[in-house]
Amino acid sequence: MTMLSPYRVLDLTTERGLLCGQMLGDLGADVIKLEPPGGSPARMIPPFVEDQPNPDRSLYWWAYNRNKRSVTLDLERNEGRDLFKRLVERADFLIESFDPGYLARIGLGYDVLSAINPKLIEVSITAFGQDGPKANYADADLIIMAAGGPMVLTGDDDRAPVRVSVPQAYLHAATDAAIAALAAHHERVTSGLGQQIDVAAIQSVAMATQSNVLAAPLGAQEARRMSGGVKVGPLQVPLVWPARDGYVALTFLFGSALGVFSKKLMEYLCEHGFCDEATRDKDWIGFGENLASGREPLSEFDRANEIVRTFTKSHTKAELLKLAVERGILVTPLTTVEDVVHSEQLASRGYWQTVEHPELHRTVRYPGPFAKFSATPIEYRLRPPMVGEHNQEIFGRELGLSADRLASFKRAGII
Repeated sequence: MTMLSPYRVLDLTTERGLLCGQMLGDLGADVIKLEPPGGSPARMIPPFVEDQPNPDRSLYWWAYNRNKRSVTLDLERNEGRDLFKRLVERADFLIESFDPGYLARIGLGYDVLSAINPKLIEVSITAFGQDGPKANYADADLIIMAAGGPMVLTGDDDRAPVRVSVPQAYLHAATDAAIAALAAHHERVTSGLGQQIDVAAIQSVAMATQSNVLAAPLGAQEARRMSGGVKVGPLQVPLVWPARDGYVALTFLFGSALGVFSKKLMEYLCEHGFCDEATRDKDWIGFGENLASGREPLSEFDRANEIVRTFTKSHTKAELLKLAVERGILVTPLTTVEDVVHSEQLASRGYWQTVEHPELHRTVRYPGPFAKFSATPIEYRLRPPMVGEHNQEIFGRELGLSADRLASFKRAGII
């Protein structure tokens, strides 16, 4: 028995909200992914298994659609809408990410659907929300991250901001949508009634700026892009350093809070011949103040940085991490995707899950659940569905459509 096993979700989302349905499916809900005939356009987002473009081989699709069943349905057709309404009768949640007003224009607005099923919770995921002056603006991850605030912090500080390479905006929104759906469900347990939820990605990413979103209304200093490290007056203090096999984040700063770690680092460097005793014995706690007052020349800071850089370049990331643990130095590896895949920490927690893909005659190792539940653990019950894989199961067995009717619907492009 899983947490949401008695409940059904109708997932009408595009790539704007696929993660929401997957999270609810991971929690045990019966998620029915409704796609247009031929399959969702998200199925053709690369990369593909063995670089073979195919609706059933998209790794993007696989990443956000496990624990779902797939049916195909043309909501623009009367017959398609009639079938959809029959599914709504027995659904608990509906998640969608169409442009604002689309479902209402085709006769499937929340007023219509809630009249069919008063307990239905509908979650709408869009870029800017269902109303407001930007509601119908064109959208893309770049646009939302720019409009919501996070992008002003990304990139080099001597040129224009840049986007984060992996799209982020709708992942924030889809996660918020799943949480909102569960909150509405909690209320429904008491009232017995559903409600409509409006999730705007711009608001989700604005909240992801954390304290920065509070800075302007409070008159506080807003965060700025700082490439290459922390800027303290004329100093640029690196935060990322080269290792022999990649990069590490190492804190070489001064003052009462962080200077003690710089002192420990210099003691180790002296022990192993990277610097002399005079360098080791400098006042690394007060070094920043000494630079500011002129008691230490700026060239001495550059020399110290070069000593640290020579040290990190001569060690692997694993060696530097081991040193950090043993000597209390603030350094941690910057992991690649390959490093994550081979992480001992994740392996020890049983994070990776093996999923059968019988259509490919192979198993695939998937990233694990977003949380571990002791009483009702998340299970990967279903691999991502193939296009319309469950048409017969749902339309035929559940709704009672005959094989001839299903065949005629397929020929007509309704399913």
